[in-house]
Amino acid sequence: MTEADVLSDPTVAGQVDPALVSFVFTEARLADEARYSDWEALWDDDALYWVPMHPDADPETTVSYIFDNRTRIRSRVAQLNTGVRHSQTPPSVMRRTVSNFEIVGEDGDTVTVASNFVLVEYRFAVTVWAGRYLHKIRRADGGLRLAGKTVHLVNADGAIPTMAFLI
Repeated sequence: MTEADVLSDPTVAGQVDPALVSFVFTEARLADEARYSDWEALWDDDALYWVPMHPDADPETTVSYIFDNRTRIRSRVAQLNTGVRHSQTPPSVMRRTVSNFEIVGEDGDTVTVASNFVLVEYRFAVTVWAGRYLHKIRRADGGLRLAGKTVHLVNADGAIPTMAFLI
């Protein structure tokens, strides 16, 4: 199924497998609860986590806010787990809402689920983040695995406050 198929068929959003939606909700909740090791355990070995500065950017040729492979994800989580990361002292308190689920791609055992999100972060002041998630979710023998996550921020072209947490 292509993105064009989704846009031309409004019933597709209602056809998202509840297990995929539950997986995205779980990923968001683990990040919100600072359960970083559990969050990291969702990721597959070849996964990429990308937060571009521009919607049409190529992560190989342009600067990104985040462009982490699996090794960098592991390193980011290890830093957060120390509890002494200066940019997260005190740690952010977060809650996010995820909605408007759509299947925008399928490639073998991997499904790309798009959704909208609003994340409220509190650390000295309230910051609201919003955008569109693209979760690449792989069906594996052991269940669902996160093969990739792209976060398109609505204000990516503007000034971004420090982002020292999992968006």
